[in-house]
Amino acid sequence: MTDQPTFYYDLGSPYAWLAAERIHQVLPVVPVWQPILLGGIWQQTGGGSWARTDRRDEGMREIERRAAEYGLLPVRWPADWPTNTLKAMRAAVFAQQAGRAVAFSLAAFRQAFAAGRDLADLDNVLIAAAACELHPNAVLKGIELQSTKDRLRAATEEAYALGVRGVPTVAIGDRLFYGDDRLEEAAAAL
Repeated sequence: MTDQPTFYYDLGSPYAWLAAERIHQVLPVVPVWQPILLGGIWQQTGGGSWARTDRRDEGMREIERRAAEYGLLPVRWPADWPTNTLKAMRAAVFAQQAGRAVAFSLAAFRQAFAAGRDLADLDNVLIAAAACELHPNAVLKGIELQSTKDRLRAATEEAYALGVRGVPTVAIGDRLFYGDDRLEEAAAAL
């Protein structure tokens, strides 16, 4: 198979963070990193976050276990997680347009899940942007551009149309691999 895979993610998802940290080591080719708004997917499906259910503690322990198993830094949860990451996701789309999607997204994921900083706080988003040499003023302007908002909406709608119902998802052609624990399966498909 010769299709370049696409990695769909939302910066608010700790499972997407786990996949993001490993994806370049596991997949034999570099994927396209495509930010989408998980909340937009849930609007279509009626879904919601497990972190707002009685499975929250169990899910958080599972993330911590996997992070340790993968050799990542210990998880530090933002105090009010999950929070609204809309502006962070717009910043990811802006970074994508600047050719810095991977660097920005990894920095933002690490702000959230390795440093315990809330991505609803724009200062934490700007720290991630600075880490990949995106000027804070450019990011602030970029996240307010209608074209940035439209790109995020369109990417989310396109992902939904392809069958993406959660993150992380790796798409290879018309095959979807949902979950950080399916990266190896996606790699085998390539």
